Amino acid sequence: MEKKMFCFQCEQTRNCTGCTGAAGACGKLAGTAKLQDKLTGALIGLARAAEGNEALITPATDKLILKGLFTTVTNVNFNNETIQAIIDDIHAEASRLSGSGKVHDYDMEQLWNAHEDIRSLKSLILFGLRGMSAYTHHSAVLGYTDDAVLAFFYQGLRAIGQDDWGMNELLPIVMKLGEVNLTGMALLDQANTETYGNPTPTEVTLTVEKGPFIVITGHDLYDLKELLEQTKDKGINIYTHGEMLPAHAYPELKKYPHLKGNFGTAWQNQQTEFADIPAPILYTTNCLMPPKSSYSDRIFTTAVVSYPNIAHIGAEKDFSPMIEKALELGGYPTDMHFTGLNGGSSVMTGFGHNAVLSVADKVVEAVKAGAIKHFFLVGGCDGAKMERSYYTEFVKQTPSDSIVLTLACGKYRFNDLDLGTIGGFPRIMDMGQCNDAYSAIKVAAALAEAFECDVNDLPLSLVISWYEQKAVCILLTLLHLGLKNILLGPSLPAFVSPNVLNFLVENYNIAPITTPENDLKKILG
Repeated sequence: MEKKMFCFQCEQTRNCTGCTGAAGACGKLAGTAKLQDKLTGALIGLARAAEGNEALITPATDKLILKGLFTTVTNVNFNNETIQAIIDDIHAEASRLSGSGKVHDYDMEQLWNAHEDIRSLKSLILFGLRGMSAYTHHSAVLGYTDDAVLAFFYQGLRAIGQDDWGMNELLPIVMKLGEVNLTGMALLDQANTETYGNPTPTEVTLTVEKGPFIVITGHDLYDLKELLEQTKDKGINIYTHGEMLPAHAYPELKKYPHLKGNFGTAWQNQQTEFADIPAPILYTTNCLMPPKSSYSDRIFTTAVVSYPNIAHIGAEKDFSPMIEKALELGGYPTDMHFTGLNGGSSVMTGFGHNAVLSVADKVVEAVKAGAIKHFFLVGGCDGAKMERSYYTEFVKQTPSDSIVLTLACGKYRFNDLDLGTIGGFPRIMDMGQCNDAYSAIKVAAALAEAFECDVNDLPLSLVISWYEQKAVCILLTLLHLGLKNILLGPSLPAFVSPNVLNFLVENYNIAPITTPENDLKKILG
């Protein structure tokens, strides 16, 4: 039977093989999926046109590459009109670079029908580039760019279009992506901390106060800063949702008194959590659920996010339509006390590398004294599958002499648990967004240096949950750094072929999660 579409870039893909029908598991229609493939083929054509014409590349060219890749990240853009407009812009730019007026797009069917190992390696490159484009986009918005990182996007896209390349040529590109992404994550960390200050540990309430309010979801701190400025002194409170929670820890954002707290949990619960709230919601970046018609009039998108018939805030970042909507809806008549997944009324965030390393001597002392015996990094993406309750149970069962570091939206499975303290430290430390994975890397490297050992010899275990393309580039960065024994779940990526998986197992001992009991026994011996 002819496939109406093919997409297997996210964890929820049907039967762990790929979405091939009239719509994907995410709700993306087949026509949109094919248009996203056309967009990707156009990006490869642009990268080809740039080869040998590097002197003609401008910041606008780089921005178009990032915009095109970010647009195809899971659930970011389901609007065929805006996708086609980006394709047209890419074709125009490719024509300018080539000087011939001709464009040479890549036919993505060649990728999807390639030998499974070639398709697997090229998919790792493509999905890794998509994830890395998000980090690079955030840095660029704040005025931070890196020429080597930007150049690799062109190199990686051209590699996908090389149909005569085999594993020997593709595997080094896969591993280089992890190296380049490390530079990109370090740059984003620099951009965020120099712009907004170093995060500090902060308790965030889950209560929504009475009166008008706006909810912001996604990842973009710049959008939040603009929204806070424009709502200042207007009697409107701002609440974060999902991956925006760590924003409360940044000094330059927390100084706004109307940044009140966090509403809701992780991205996959948006259609339930947003259904009845008397307030508008701003969608930034990714980790989004397509809005239902019952509340679509309260949704506003911005940047690369676009859905059909949804109001969009353009590059001028004029949030006045949202402000008017917030005042019109009026918010709740009384304070509303919401709770987390496990019944908690507040959560902690802000344990970035600066906060943790500022007390590194006490951490090392607690380890040497035997007060802290193990560190677990339990983080990554959340999602809808029931199997993700594994991460709640795993954290609940971690020994009382261990610390759980976490980041990204996977933390919502357990971040409202009260596990007490150890050695003067809370047992759960939220290091931030998936964008802040660099913090975990910095802390691991510092601990290895303090104990004069390889990072794989630390009492540190990585238990990672994945969902979309940012998780792919982070995983490749961890592999570039040589980290081994990673437990990955809730299922292994559909785009990893048996041979590629064997390579990862043999070289890095990656394994799927099983049960909390079995995995803890395996880790702790």
